[in-house]
Amino acid sequence: MKKATTNLTILLQNLKPTLNPGEYVFCTISSVGKINMEEIIMIFKESESFTVVLLREAADKIGLGYDVVYSWITLTVHSSLEAIGLTAAFSNALSDQNISCNVVAGFYHDHIFVNIKDTAASIHALEKLSCESL
Repeated sequence: MKKATTNLTILLQNLKPTLNPGEYVFCTISSVGKINMEEIIMIFKESESFTVVLLREAADKIGLGYDVVYSWITLTVHSSLEAIGLTAAFSNALSDQNISCNVVAGFYHDHIFVNIKDTAASIHALEKLSCESL
């Protein structure tokens, strides 16, 4: 297994934001028993309920409500969970463009969910951040 990177400069230079196909939503459920676990992108247990991220059509199929439809962007650089400053750098780049983001850190990559209307501007801002770090 390739070692994850902690060096912020290297991380920024190699962000390689990639748009995952589909439309995604954040929903809440009280029990995971009524949802097909294969359809869940992410699940997080909070004190109030479970938050799940899944494709919009999967949520619609089982009647889950949601407020916003998101695009899912993966930063394909293999970032360490202990890297310092990466989340701040890309969230600031998006914030500078008035783009809200929801971030999930996976073991290998960071994943950013942005309002679907902000997809192109988000990719552009992330690519610009990466180029400016060269």
